[in-house]
Amino acid sequence: MELNITKPFAVFDLETTGLKVATDRIVEISIVKILPGGNQKIYTKKVNPTIPIPAQTTEIHGIKDEDVKDAPTFKELAHELNQFLDNCDLAGYNSNKFDIPLLVEEFLRAEVDFELKGRRFVDIQNIFHKMEPRTLKAAYMFYCNSELVNNHSAEADAVATYEILKSQLDMYKGVELKDKKGNITEPIVNNIEALSEFSTQYKNADLIGHIVFNEDKVEVFNFGKHKGKSVEQVFEKEKSYYDWMMKGDFPLSTKKVITAIKLRGFSQGLFSKR
Repeated sequence: MELNITKPFAVFDLETTGLKVATDRIVEISIVKILPGGNQKIYTKKVNPTIPIPAQTTEIHGIKDEDVKDAPTFKELAHELNQFLDNCDLAGYNSNKFDIPLLVEEFLRAEVDFELKGRRFVDIQNIFHKMEPRTLKAAYMFYCNSELVNNHSAEADAVATYEILKSQLDMYKGVELKDKKGNITEPIVNNIEALSEFSTQYKNADLIGHIVFNEDKVEVFNFGKHKGKSVEQVFEKEKSYYDWMMKGDFPLSTKKVITAIKLRGFSQGLFSKR
């Protein structure tokens, strides 16, 4: 089943130096951009990460330091990428937890304003895990009845991810599930807004999910000793916690969110600036 889209839809995959959003870098990016009407454009680039690629990571995706030493840096590609992804909804495999946060982190380091407002995110892995918990390679075999060749190449993975999503639309058309309130729902609907809603597991305040919204739409910590507690209340009672996070190994996108919460607290008079 082809996607029902009303704006450009970008399915992308990253190969990286590792799995830490705050410190690792992109070494290859591939984007399958689908336009309303069905036309596709593919953008694939090797990227010089400016840091060494660990040997154990090379064993996974096969990209070595010498393969990217003459490639452009992300900063050199940032404006071109920003333009290619302009007005696109975004999708990927585990993209809500990893690819999108890391991509945004790279844009922040490059000082390019990659606008997230108005975009919808579709995480194909979350759909898969809700319906058939397995890996990307198994997902491709399950949904597309074909062996995934050359996986851990960004382009092969991005194209496979898009093919899986289209097969999911066919396979789960009309399938009914019950939500938490017992209401019958149709999990897979062929529009990006519904897919985004269905493939989102948590209501994140930051991209990586260190800060999430609770049922009252209040930002709370989703890690550590303050898990489940209001960010504002923690910053009010334990003033050093904000400084610890800002100095710590957290993504820039997370630091941006907690700074906004801190500044909001100042304006509301919840705590002093000292």
